[in-house]
Amino acid sequence: MPELPEVETTRRGIEPHIEGHRVQEVIVRESRLRWPVPDNINKILSGKTILHVKRRAKYLLLDTGSGHLIVHLGMSGSLRVLKTDQPVGKHDHIDIIFTDGQRLRYTDPRRFGAVLWSEIPLNEHKLLKNLGPEPLDSEFTTERLYQMSRGKKQPVKTFIMDNKVVVGVGNIYASEALFKAGIRPDRACGKISRNRYERLVQSIKVTLTKAIEQGGTTLRDFVGGDGKPGYFKQELAVYGRADQPCLTCGKTIQEIKLGNRSSCYCRNCQR
Repeated sequence: MPELPEVETTRRGIEPHIEGHRVQEVIVRESRLRWPVPDNINKILSGKTILHVKRRAKYLLLDTGSGHLIVHLGMSGSLRVLKTDQPVGKHDHIDIIFTDGQRLRYTDPRRFGAVLWSEIPLNEHKLLKNLGPEPLDSEFTTERLYQMSRGKKQPVKTFIMDNKVVVGVGNIYASEALFKAGIRPDRACGKISRNRYERLVQSIKVTLTKAIEQGGTTLRDFVGGDGKPGYFKQELAVYGRADQPCLTCGKTIQEIKLGNRSSCYCRNCQR
């Protein structure tokens, strides 16, 4: 599933090609995504200019001034910019064609993504209004995590993956940030000290920043390629490394289940 760095890389990849460009036509081949694509999306978007390409959590927001196209990549979705018309694949569900001939193609094999239209303020939209702060913004602080965690028994990993606490810290980067901070993923969030939360906040920011920076090397893939940025693979310390030696201490990486997801950690480096 694309996580925040992959979605941000997608935003940066498509932005220079579609920002400031006017939509000529929208072709919808398959409208049955997680939520139905609006029947009149072609009528709505045709003639409008994409003023800004923004992101909130894992949602991409194409701002036209009179409303936003809200795009979520779901578990398998991707976007790519095509300079010319190209053969349509089985899972190429939507094309947004611009007056200069370029097209933005939405592909989603599992159809868990979404393409929606909204004319209400984004902070009032049902999908966005209850989201927590962005992890790289100043509103995401040690004090916020510390105060929100008091009295709670849930594992710290599922706590920081809660979008009401902070957005965009998915399974991969939660595992990596907890390793950097030296905190076991199954430790009760309410029992973690303020000092340890300070380390965790910094670890989340550093981990996501590095992943986004690395994603920048794949921007060429958004023009005529598969539109899929690579994950932060060569930097992964624990995620997907069960039974392998810890890169720091050499002890074996352990795997447990938290919230129906696999979670890897080093029993020696994380307490």
